[in-house]
Amino acid sequence: MNWQSPAISDASRRGDYGRVIELVRKEARMTQKQLGEACGLSQSAISRLEKRGTGSYSRDTLAAVAAHLGIPLRMVGLAEQRTVRNGFEQVERRAFLGGVAATATSPILSIAANGDATGNQAAALRLNTATYRRLDSSTPSRDLAEAVHAHIRLIQNVTRDVADDGQRPRLAAVGSEAASLAAWLAWDMGDYGSARSWYGSAIRAARAAQDQLLAAYQAGSLAQFEAHAGNGAQALNLARSARRYLGEQRPAVADAWLCSVEALAHAASRDERATDRALTRSRAVAEKIRHEDPPPWPWVFQFDANKVASCRVTCGARLGLADWVLNDDIAALTSGHAKQRALLVLDLAAGHLAAGRIEAAFALASRALDTGLQYRSGRIVERSRAVRRSLSLTSPPKVVRDFDERLHGVYL
Repeated sequence: MNWQSPAISDASRRGDYGRVIELVRKEARMTQKQLGEACGLSQSAISRLEKRGTGSYSRDTLAAVAAHLGIPLRMVGLAEQRTVRNGFEQVERRAFLGGVAATATSPILSIAANGDATGNQAAALRLNTATYRRLDSSTPSRDLAEAVHAHIRLIQNVTRDVADDGQRPRLAAVGSEAASLAAWLAWDMGDYGSARSWYGSAIRAARAAQDQLLAAYQAGSLAQFEAHAGNGAQALNLARSARRYLGEQRPAVADAWLCSVEALAHAASRDERATDRALTRSRAVAEKIRHEDPPPWPWVFQFDANKVASCRVTCGARLGLADWVLNDDIAALTSGHAKQRALLVLDLAAGHLAAGRIEAAFALASRALDTGLQYRSGRIVERSRAVRRSLSLTSPPKVVRDFDERLHGVYL
């Protein structure tokens, strides 16, 4: 979607937010009925919204519709504004790239001051890994994987040739981070065997680096992968391993994140009560993070109530609990990462299916599939197929037949 197109920009500038919504809805190939179902509104309510012109708008309604269509809040007059739904406060937050950059560059500055050549190599390699991670949000994994694999080979060569054995742990930590990124890319491409292999390499390298925080992060990342793959028991065992690496002195962001991973593992095991307990703890711990210093490496991302809401949506989709999915949909859709957002949209589609809203479900799933095809993401395409398999009808409606037609012939 081109947010700078004359029609959308002009409508937004004039305050005709209904027109912005109408233009984006049509571009997304959604009917007013489908959008209304997705947002919990009637078709006539969407029609009135689109025809409101420059009049007054309900902020809650604008936020809900913008979230489901992926419209930047500033385009509907809500940038930097707070909205409240079901007593839950939501704030549009900027990406935490500044924290990533600061974390990646600070080792370079400190090491350069000490004249540590090997340390400079390690810091430069780590900075390159961080750059590749940022590219992941806007680049197909299939285009990025080859460069990352070459990057890993370079790290291995540098490690092999280093003269000082005391420097090897530092380079092992760099290799662990790069292997974890390779695992993430393989997962996105739908290559689960390679993803497991790379995550295993990341854990072993973190152990070699004697870095308990990094080892916990990598074990938790593999646990998250196994939970999404449906292996609940294995995911729980890996999450416990991550906690053992952390010990008693652990940063709140690590605790909150691991609680969310445990929630996903319990959901994979179909244990609703345990899932709810883990989500409740994750939210409680996440509330404490805002009072702390910036997240410690390698948790260079923010983990807040919106991330917990996203996890709850995913768990609800796995458990078939429409209320969990539809009550936290707006908070979950705050992610700016296109591929992750598409996966969340598919979870929302699953929630609408559980509630019997077929039109809304497949309108959302079709949007997510667009993203999957754009980025050639095997993970998104396979999740789209899973959503389709969950509906069994002898005479599916047109929106489902259209979805089937789009899936036909997709080979990723």
